[in-house]
Amino acid sequence: MSQLAVELRAVTKCYGELVAVNNLSLSIRPGEIFGLLGPNGSGKSTTLKMLMGLVAPTAGFVNVLGFDVLQNSVDVKRLVGYVPESPSIYEFLTGIEYLDFIGDIYGMSNVEKQQRITEYLKALQLDGREGDMIGSYSDGMKKKIALISAFIHKPKLLILDEPLNALDPRSARIVKDILLGLKAQGVTTIMSTHVLEIAQALSDQIAIMYKGDLLALGNMDELQQKASLPGSGLEDIFLKLTGTEDLKAVVEALVK
Repeated sequence: MSQLAVELRAVTKCYGELVAVNNLSLSIRPGEIFGLLGPNGSGKSTTLKMLMGLVAPTAGFVNVLGFDVLQNSVDVKRLVGYVPESPSIYEFLTGIEYLDFIGDIYGMSNVEKQQRITEYLKALQLDGREGDMIGSYSDGMKKKIALISAFIHKPKLLILDEPLNALDPRSARIVKDILLGLKAQGVTTIMSTHVLEIAQALSDQIAIMYKGDLLALGNMDELQQKASLPGSGLEDIFLKLTGTEDLKAVVEALVK
């Protein structure tokens, strides 16, 4: 079994003539929080879907928690908590019905399931609304339900695509603290986000993608060296590496 939590070797994904991910190799260690950054269309979501076995690579090898994803996608899904950018939730169920259903899928005992659901509902301020239909929830409430469904079965790996979208500041802070607490327990998290401050604060490693290619990979010190911006923040590094650092002319043109 691999000593890595996740390994991608020379992974490429094409949709016809479009190369969504190009020759991507990544190694992610157990207990690491890994930030996956890039502009829209850079291949982040496609990469996460390949890790889940939802999309098959055109070429290359994907190993998750010691399993070849193409050969053992069901085994991988049992061990992973996944939140896509736009979760599809059964809106005709109540919040508690949906979470109860998810717990049953993962084979949780009734006692553990109810305890963990209760804890997460309270932490994310959904207690009192768990009996309402999900279709009546706001986007932020739906995102909280999706996150709880990824957390409750104690996964070994979290794959989160824009997990903080639609969350209020308090809930975003709670989710950040949850991820740090799970990291201390050895849980690995791969997180795609446009919130660069969160990526910088949480991530042990950060990968920056652009048009399917891996532009840079490393911790903050290594990314600063790569961008020749010592002491700078992730936003400046990101803008320079993706070729969008000169925004002044763009803004001036928009406000004329």
